Amino acid sequence: MHAVSDAFRFRLEATSGAARAGVFATPHGAVHTPAFMVVGTHAAVRALTPEQVRATGAQVVLANTYHLAIRGRAELVARFGGLHDFMRWSGPILTDSGGFQVFSLPDKEISERGVAFKSEIDGAAIDLTPERSIEIQNQLGADVIMAFDECTPFPADEKLAGAGVRRTLAWMERCLRAHARPKEQALFGIVQGSVYPGLRRACAESLVALDLPGYAIGGVSVGEGHELLCRVTAATAPLLPEAKPRYLMGVGLPEDLLAAIGYGIDLFDCVIPTRYARSATVFTRRGRIRLTHRRYRRDAFPIDPSCDCATCDAGFSRAYLQHLFNANEILSAVLASVHNVHFYQRLVRDAREAVRAGDYEAWRAGWLGEYAPAEG
Repeated sequence: MHAVSDAFRFRLEATSGAARAGVFATPHGAVHTPAFMVVGTHAAVRALTPEQVRATGAQVVLANTYHLAIRGRAELVARFGGLHDFMRWSGPILTDSGGFQVFSLPDKEISERGVAFKSEIDGAAIDLTPERSIEIQNQLGADVIMAFDECTPFPADEKLAGAGVRRTLAWMERCLRAHARPKEQALFGIVQGSVYPGLRRACAESLVALDLPGYAIGGVSVGEGHELLCRVTAATAPLLPEAKPRYLMGVGLPEDLLAAIGYGIDLFDCVIPTRYARSATVFTRRGRIRLTHRRYRRDAFPIDPSCDCATCDAGFSRAYLQHLFNANEILSAVLASVHNVHFYQRLVRDAREAVRAGDYEAWRAGWLGEYAPAEG
C-alpha cells in the first residue's frame, strides 16, 4: 500500500446513476470534474496562449514526456523551475509517461527492461524505461504524472494483451520505487487489458491494491471504435475506487465523452479540439462543420450562434474564417482553436451541472438528440 499525499484528494460531491461530479485537489488548484484536459504536447497548446486557454474555462493542460525527452528539454525545463514556470501556466498540469507514443512507433524493441527505439529527430538510440520516464516527469514537475505502461495495440489476441498487463504491473512497481516527489506529484496507474474483461479486472485489482492517488483506463483510443470503447469503459470504471479520480486516456469525440461520463469517468484528454481546429473543422451544438466548405463562403453567422467563446462573441463570421483558412493565415487556427476548446469546456461544465441536478442520462439523451456527429 502507498499512502496518498494530502495535496491530492478527490471529493465526490454528486452522482446521477453512475455519472459523478467531484473536486480533485492538486498543489496548483482544484479541478472540478468531469473535466476535459487540454493537450499541450510540447509544453504549449498549439495556436493559443496560456491566457486564451484559461479564458475557455480549461482547468488542466497536458505535456508529453516522450516529445520533451527526445528533444532533450527535460533538463532545461527543470532549470527554469518546472513546467508551470517554463510555460507560464499556473493551474494543474499532467504529463503522460510517453508509453502511448513509444508503442505507436513502427521500429522499437520491447523487453522487460523497457523500450528501445531511435529518435525521430536525429536517429539517436533511446532507451526509455519506467525509471527514466519517472525521472523525466519528476524533472518536468507536473502535478499528475503517469506510470510507464505497455499500451496494447488493437486488435490483439488475449495472450498478447495478457503479456502487456503483466509488464504494465511490473513496470508500475518500478515507477513507484523511482518516484522521487510523491508529496508534490501524484502518480496514476493505468489499467490495460485490451477488450478482455478478465484481464481488465486483474489489472485493475492489482493497481487498486497499491492505493494510488488516481487511476487511468488506457488502450481504448487505439482504433477499437465507439461500441468497444463503451463496453470496456463500462466494465472497468466500477472496478476503480469511488474516492479516487478516474481518467480515460486519449478519448475526445463528444459522443464518447458523454458516454464515458455516464459510466463514472472524471477526467479526459485528447488532441481533437485543437487538431480539428487547425484543419478547419469546428464543433457546434448541432454537430461539427468544416469551415472551408463552399456553403460558408458568404455566411455572416459566427461558428455557433449559441456559443459565447471569444471567437463567436466577437462576431467573427464563418465567411471570414473561411477566408483566413484559404489564405493560410495563422489567425484561422487561433480563432478556431479558441472556439473548439471552449466548446469542450462548456460540454463538460454542462455535464457537471446535469449530474448535480440528478438527471444526467436525460440531459445526455437530449444533447445527443440535437447533435449530429458529422456534417452531412
